[in-house]
Amino acid sequence: MTETTKLAGKGENCEVRGVVRMNRARYTVLVDDNFHYQKEDERYELGRFETAAEAVAACQRRVDENLRWLHAQRPGSSPAELYDHYRSFGEDPFVVAEGERVDFSAWNYAKERSEVVAR
Repeated sequence: MTETTKLAGKGENCEVRGVVRMNRARYTVLVDDNFHYQKEDERYELGRFETAAEAVAACQRRVDENLRWLHAQRPGSSPAELYDHYRSFGEDPFVVAEGERVDFSAWNYAKERSEVVAR
């Protein structure tokens, strides 16, 4: 974006070149606590993102971190046991978007990833 502006007190025009970046974060990732299911006072904001893909990736990272931590607490647990433990004590990130729905289920993702983490 190129913009011409008047410098204060100089009476001269100056061309300013550069990209003006506005805060366009349209996707917010919120995190609920499965242990305190549906208690909004336990919810926190993980971050704001410009694209749905970035927001979903943040959710996936958070679930993966949770699964690794939970598995470390109970080494040797089966994928089904890890998933059950996650549903009781893990975090449940989700995406809130302006004017659109972003399909991501932390529980579905955790079920798939429990197979990998528990190996």
